[in-house]
Amino acid sequence: MLFRKLPSLRQIKPSEYEVPKNLIDKTYKHWRWRMFIGMYIGYTIFYFTRKNISPALPLISEKLEIDLVELGILSSVFYVVYGIGKFISGMIADRANIRIFLAIGLFLASIIHLFIGYLNSLYLIVFFWGLNAAFNSMGFPPIAKGLVHWFSPKERATKWTIMSSSHTAGTFGVGLLIAGIINLYYKGIVGWEAVFYVPGIIGCLTAIFLFITLRDRPVSLGLPPIENYKNDRAVVKLGSSGLSHWEILKKYIFTNKYIWILSIANMFIYIVRYGTLDWATIFLYDIKGIDQVSVAIFWTLMPLAGIPGGIVAGYLADRYWNGRCVPINVIYLILLTFSIIGFYFYSGPDNIILTGVSLLLIGFLIDGPQNLISGVQASRVTVKEAISGACGMTGIFGYVGATFSGVGLAYITDTLGWFAMYASCAIASILCLLLVITTWKKERGDIKSINVND
Repeated sequence: MLFRKLPSLRQIKPSEYEVPKNLIDKTYKHWRWRMFIGMYIGYTIFYFTRKNISPALPLISEKLEIDLVELGILSSVFYVVYGIGKFISGMIADRANIRIFLAIGLFLASIIHLFIGYLNSLYLIVFFWGLNAAFNSMGFPPIAKGLVHWFSPKERATKWTIMSSSHTAGTFGVGLLIAGIINLYYKGIVGWEAVFYVPGIIGCLTAIFLFITLRDRPVSLGLPPIENYKNDRAVVKLGSSGLSHWEILKKYIFTNKYIWILSIANMFIYIVRYGTLDWATIFLYDIKGIDQVSVAIFWTLMPLAGIPGGIVAGYLADRYWNGRCVPINVIYLILLTFSIIGFYFYSGPDNIILTGVSLLLIGFLIDGPQNLISGVQASRVTVKEAISGACGMTGIFGYVGATFSGVGLAYITDTLGWFAMYASCAIASILCLLLVITTWKKERGDIKSINVND
């Protein structure tokens, strides 16, 4: 069943485990690897149905006869629907089967790609691209649920940040795929619509793979809860076994001040992420006078550096702070603030190496807090029965920040200049730092109650 009543962990006794004790270790190891690899591949392919449009924009604009403004509408519709959809999907995924929810989301998003390239009406294209965003929003919430049910709090930061690298892997992979398709198109081998239907075919096949490979929670396989298996404990536990799903959401998300704090912090880190990434090319070319080829190379440094940056942050959190995220987030955010300031003042054609190093540092230092705040840290201040909803909550605030990084920072730059833009990013980093610090005691477990009035 896709939706069902979740049993309380307190109702599950060791004598009720279906897997014999002598096989629990072997069975758990097998399924942990299988679940992690399956979810990683699945979310990587989700990006094939999300980012395939970006490298093909000139070709799509030409063939569909739509201008830059209309392309902007497509982009805006996707992010608005995706942000809202991620919030709604988060509310639902906590009560859903991980395998079915993830596979259905990818399958439906992929089906749209099989025909959207053949549509001639802009209105239909916008409608179905928005629908694609809604189905894409079904990707991360069940993965967040899978991570908290299959990996204990003390090891979760490392696994979560490695899983988050699937974003870049998917973006990089679909970029290569679309580049190859465009090359084949100009050779007359395939039609231009292949930029849509090829990722769609790959997505459909991957959805079938997910349905075969994945399962739901450990207890669905007769295994003990992860905290029992790893002899670990959750920072926050469900207060009552008789709570309805709405009561869980209301108590552990909507009136949980720490989720609100992390959501706002996530909004600020998204402002920094997209502000520094999206505006760096214009700043370096128009203001600093660096040539376009070098600018394009520099632009790739930030997301690539983010992969090791996020993984290192997760590893350090697990290795030195037992999975706590606040200490490493504080370190990253302080260094990030100075890196932003250094990039503004010292980048330029006379300091090419320093320019590259600054961008590498910004990319490296952003992914740590972004991955930890919206995911791992959120999982440590709420119950795991509400983790998908918590990630949906932090996610929608993140996309508010992403939206501001476009329109808001553009207005600031146009009105007050580039110094004001990069100062805004530095201030956003500092505000994120201050908000994260307020969760120090809660994440450590010093505050036992989860009520908003803590």
